[in-house]
Amino acid sequence: MTTHHTEDVDGDALGTEPELEAELHSGLLADAARWLRGLLGPEEGVAAAVRRVLDVGSGPGAASCELARAFPRAEVVAVDRSPSQLARARIRAAELGLTGRLTTLPAERPEEFGELGPADLIWTGNVCRHLGDQQAALTSLASALRPGGLLAVCERGLPPRFLPRDIGIGRPGLQARLDAALEDRFADRRARLLGATSVVEDWSRLLAAAGLVPAGTRTFLIDLPAPLGPSARLYLHTRLTRLLAEIGDRLDLADRLTVEQLVDGDACTGILWRPDAFYLTAVTVHTARLCTGRA
Repeated sequence: MTTHHTEDVDGDALGTEPELEAELHSGLLADAARWLRGLLGPEEGVAAAVRRVLDVGSGPGAASCELARAFPRAEVVAVDRSPSQLARARIRAAELGLTGRLTTLPAERPEEFGELGPADLIWTGNVCRHLGDQQAALTSLASALRPGGLLAVCERGLPPRFLPRDIGIGRPGLQARLDAALEDRFADRRARLLGATSVVEDWSRLLAAAGLVPAGTRTFLIDLPAPLGPSARLYLHTRLTRLLAEIGDRLDLADRLTVEQLVDGDACTGILWRPDAFYLTAVTVHTARLCTGRA
């Protein structure tokens, strides 16, 4: 996975949605990579010091490629459970001229993270929430850090907003109800995860419990005002189509019919044509450092 807010869906089932989202989030990922470079030390020393970077839950490799650009001497490893997403990461790297800089590894369970080999920087985007024991996942990730290394955990932030409160069809406030239905579905699925453990999602505290020293938190904003361009509209159409299939049974009839109108490619009220559609979201990155070697 990358920075996306896709909830609890396997990468193979998402189709083109992660890549469409990656295009929208490319500026955010570049800003985050530059921020991480600054956290790791003086500019002149970082390039030599950062030799290996892991992107755990890489999805199609959007963050992997931005990290490769930010750390030009580092080997970057995209790690994901989905073979198709890893294949897309390799294609992306080739298209950006990063062949030879990016490799891929399959991994899914927390106990596998510590076996990925030592790294100076680990980025993980929206991975812990999909694992039953989030603390165990962080501890396993931390075990792969070299002394002085940095773990960057991208989790939550604010869900995307892309519609006004009143869109002229259905009841006002549709987006808030979609968010509520998604949260309910996520909570139900999370409770059924193997080894599901309830924790307060205080990421600085969780990182400290993993043996790391919190190094800073920053939120990155994506603000694309109306009217949206075609690629952003296509992403929102893809997202809404998936949400209709996944949470349609959690919506009342009026809201289901409204979403059906929004994904109607020929309707002037659809997301592909609406002049009032926008895209606004915030992604939060929590960081922590391994300050000493382990015994």
